[in-house]
Amino acid sequence: MTRIDAGAELDPVHPVPAPVATRGLTPAEVAERVARGQVNDVPVRSSRSMGEIVRANVFTRFNAIIGLLWLIMLFVAPFQDSLFGYVILANTGIGIIQEWRAKRTLDSLAVIGEARPTVRRDGVAGQVSTSEIVLDDLIEIGPGDKAVVDGVCVEADGLEIDESLLTGEADPVAKRPGDRIMSGSFVVAGGGAFQATNVGREAYAAQLAEEASRFTLVHSELRTGISTILKYVTWMMIPTAIGLVISQLVVKQHGIKDSIARTVGGIVPMVPEGLVLLTSVAFAIGVIRLGRKQCLVQELPAIEGLARIDTVCLDKTGTLTEGGMDVTELRPLQGADESYVRKVLGALGESDPRPNASLQAIIDAYPDVEDWRCTESLPFSSARKYSGATFSEGDGQSSTWLLGAPDVLLGADDPALLETDRLNEQGLRVLLLARSSRDLDDTEPARGARPTALVVLEQRLRPDAADTLRYFAEQDVHAKVVSGDNAVSVGAVAAKLGLTGRAVDARGLPAEQEELARSLDDGTVFGRVTPQQKRNMVGALQSRGHTVAMTGDGVNDVLALKDADIGVSMGSGSEATRAVAQIVLLNNSFATLPSVVAEGRRVIGNITRVATLFLVKTVYSVLLAIMVVCSGVEYPFLPRHLTLLSTLTIGVPAFFLALAPNTERAKPHFVRRVMRYSIPGGAVAAVATFVTYLIARHYYTGGGQLDAETSAATLTLFLISMWVLAIIARPYTWWRVALVAAMGGAFVFVLIVPGLQHFFALKLVGETMPWVAVGIAAVAAAALELLWKWVDRRFPA
Repeated sequence: MTRIDAGAELDPVHPVPAPVATRGLTPAEVAERVARGQVNDVPVRSSRSMGEIVRANVFTRFNAIIGLLWLIMLFVAPFQDSLFGYVILANTGIGIIQEWRAKRTLDSLAVIGEARPTVRRDGVAGQVSTSEIVLDDLIEIGPGDKAVVDGVCVEADGLEIDESLLTGEADPVAKRPGDRIMSGSFVVAGGGAFQATNVGREAYAAQLAEEASRFTLVHSELRTGISTILKYVTWMMIPTAIGLVISQLVVKQHGIKDSIARTVGGIVPMVPEGLVLLTSVAFAIGVIRLGRKQCLVQELPAIEGLARIDTVCLDKTGTLTEGGMDVTELRPLQGADESYVRKVLGALGESDPRPNASLQAIIDAYPDVEDWRCTESLPFSSARKYSGATFSEGDGQSSTWLLGAPDVLLGADDPALLETDRLNEQGLRVLLLARSSRDLDDTEPARGARPTALVVLEQRLRPDAADTLRYFAEQDVHAKVVSGDNAVSVGAVAAKLGLTGRAVDARGLPAEQEELARSLDDGTVFGRVTPQQKRNMVGALQSRGHTVAMTGDGVNDVLALKDADIGVSMGSGSEATRAVAQIVLLNNSFATLPSVVAEGRRVIGNITRVATLFLVKTVYSVLLAIMVVCSGVEYPFLPRHLTLLSTLTIGVPAFFLALAPNTERAKPHFVRRVMRYSIPGGAVAAVATFVTYLIARHYYTGGGQLDAETSAATLTLFLISMWVLAIIARPYTWWRVALVAAMGGAFVFVLIVPGLQHFFALKLVGETMPWVAVGIAAVAAAALELLWKWVDRRFPA
């Protein structure tokens, strides 16, 4: 079959004019524009630069505080009292290295998933990277392609462009030669070419695109919550630290240097310096783990968002089924000649230069007819549910044909629908070939069309889809299949994969959001869903408090992907879907999604868990400082004591706990959930430690009194901190028990080795006071258990 090439006419139903000889730029013209700097040089990056990573990890508020205190301690105290500064250096180095590794992973994946527009140069079309486009380049576009620069339409063949991401208007806009095409819009039907008029930073959507694809740490409840906590900590620290400085300098019983050391010892533990580091490390390691599974995280909070989802909307094609299909049967209707029908199908296949999966199966099954010529074409669109073409046949006759959904093209009482329903119940996809008596430019070309044949297609189920759906069911995540195909057919496919539930035809769904939300709660499988309905469904679910993830790979999924809490696109999907999705599965495997969800839950659940450890320390440090100021005594600890305690009860165990498996779905209200444990835990630890310290002050007398008092108070604080760690580590596994035991063993080792005793200024004097310290810690541990259980009942998460 010979087909007229795409010409200068846009209208999808007007005769295609004679070919336009548009060859694009020559190599010399391209080189000239490159030399002038007229290239699409927008610095779209998937991650922060190395300089930004270093600055973000080094120049922080708390690093400045700790750094100043460290410099002071280097001049006024022994080396062991400045150990906390070296810990901060190590933490900062770890943070930089981990984020650099995550950057390398992201950058390499971004190159794999990068859009490569088709550019025609010197008459030859080829793919180039987005950054290689120059001014006046001729860029070819088809369904699913995104306009990466601004331009003017030069060629059009039924070209319809969705500008909703720019204008908010959901209806596709027909484009004619001479019409403007804006960067950020995408093709929903037809094809054509446009000439680049604005490239680089001059393009309309350049800044939006740069922001959308940049690796970011913002818009995250977790990070926002931590920032809120740190803000409050700062406000608590300032007056407390001032009061502590004044009180210790006034006391001065053991000299100015010792007073300064104990003052710093009181201020340093107020800073939860490791919490931000651990959050960044956990996210970075999550990115690296997912990257190894060919999963590109375009926005870091997407890991967190997937951990919170309770509903996932799945597009059938490309998600539950593989992209390809096979024609299994052709059923002529009303006595139609099968050989003639095959010619029509072959001509229809050849009429579309960018066939979808269904039409590609027809092309594979039915060869082209050389003596048929396409004179008009109507590309397939998800909203219309059918395509069409007018042919000049070999004998000079002209005919117009439509190919699409039987229940859209036929009347409700047509007998062919009964046969279609039976096939759909078997999970087969059915297309109707109908001969139209109207022109394609008619407002209703399908009215009065005569059914000619049913084309039966078999969809290839993804082998991993059933296991993935089973995973979501086990994790209490509700799956909703949302498809443009026939509801009965989609329901049959879902049933084969073990997803049961009522199949609903979306054409009968209510438009009002509240009623739509109720319908969505009742149903599981929805067919004949339009792109706008997909978007409305996401909004309706969100209005009921659901956190929604949407998967898809076609242009009909773009609007819903954009509005969903988390958009997940297949790597082989359209450029438009990859552009708006937060997560791209580069291996096109739906089975990767459980890994992404599990990674998100691991990160969020574990950070919530270890944040309690850090903030218990902050609370007891602030309260101890207040008690010391009010009572007028010397601060009980030197920096070396709290460095030892922080390392054994927080730093080392928090690192292991933050990277442990965790399948619990993330819950909202991070700040409230953390503080409801941290405040009572820190209060109990502070009171018990201060009681031990006061008893020791009355018990010990003579030389070395302060060291003995400090050792007793340190023992109590360590035991309570270990009990907090033991609670946080629940439910116990062998390695968690071993972790807690190892930290306890390390402290005992410090107490029994003379050299370490001297290094950390820890020596338990006598037998009575150490056992009193243990007894007070045991009472505090029991109080802590009762108090946290009461908090669980009184302030449920």
